[in-house]
Amino acid sequence: MKNVYSRIDLSSFVTGSTEHTWQPTMSAETNVPSYWLNWRFFLCAVFVLTSLFLSSFLIWKYEQGLGKKRNRDDDDDDDRSELVEVVYDDETWNTSVETIHPNWLLGFRVFGFVVLLGLISGNAIADGAGIFIFYTQWTFTLVTIYFGVAALVSINRFRFDDNEQRGVSAVDEEEQGSYRPPNVFKSSNGHERRNRSSRRQVATTFGYIHQILFQTCAGAVLLTDGVFWFIIYPFLTSKDFNLDFFIVIMHSVNAVFLLGETFLNSLRFPLFRISYFVVWTGIFVLFQWIVHACVSFWWPYPFLDLSSSYAPLWYAAVGLMHVPCFGIFALIVKLKYMWISRCFSEES
Repeated sequence: MKNVYSRIDLSSFVTGSTEHTWQPTMSAETNVPSYWLNWRFFLCAVFVLTSLFLSSFLIWKYEQGLGKKRNRDDDDDDDRSELVEVVYDDETWNTSVETIHPNWLLGFRVFGFVVLLGLISGNAIADGAGIFIFYTQWTFTLVTIYFGVAALVSINRFRFDDNEQRGVSAVDEEEQGSYRPPNVFKSSNGHERRNRSSRRQVATTFGYIHQILFQTCAGAVLLTDGVFWFIIYPFLTSKDFNLDFFIVIMHSVNAVFLLGETFLNSLRFPLFRISYFVVWTGIFVLFQWIVHACVSFWWPYPFLDLSSSYAPLWYAAVGLMHVPCFGIFALIVKLKYMWISRCFSEES
């Protein structure tokens, strides 16, 4: 029996011929009008499009004034600190614990990018470009991009000689590798975080992209790995199915690196940015619909098949899973800061 991703190349992606292990028997042609013009697709479309609309509204509500916030006078710093959507420049490259130098975070990000890029490239070389029909590879690629962007953000701080302008407390000239413990302020998540200066510079657009990618990856990784290990692998694979190297790697290594990044970085985790996570998944679903409307072939995940009368329930169930997946990661971030506040408060 071939493994899950065995020989999925571009030709099989277009024609629908593949040796995919959990490929279900096609119950209907997907590129005919009757497949789409029915109540099942209508309900699924309403659910997906409504989710995208609500997510877009949240993004507009919280993010549409970011340009004005970045241009405010320094006197408004106290007001900005109360806004959950504000990303400060030092949060994008600094560590959560003052005893860990930011260079360690930079090194981890560069290492993570190299490893993840090598793995996704190896997967594509071994099994063909057709692997990118799967949400797993979409998410793994997104995590790889995140680590690349995060590394650039960390490297970018070296362009500024004046650390005060970057929102960092002054570095002792005699001890280049040390810096003062930060002050403490109350974050939007209700726990204490560390502020390295009373006057902090708001992040650039690139810094906001970095924050958005982090939170999108957080939810997508939990959804990807959770669905695979708790739904697909135990219930939707054949009995003689065997895990191989890339299957395990694609559903584990991204989570390991992202958790390591989460422990080291000092990014906050405002809940409204679940909207980007929903948009990410929505784009994947729309992509699948467009491709299957043009070419009739198997669905990468059985619960995406619109021919089943249970399709609306499957779409709703997977959609609602976004909330606990994102919430669990938000809880991990909150617990991290609670632990840091408890363990390092006296040292600060």
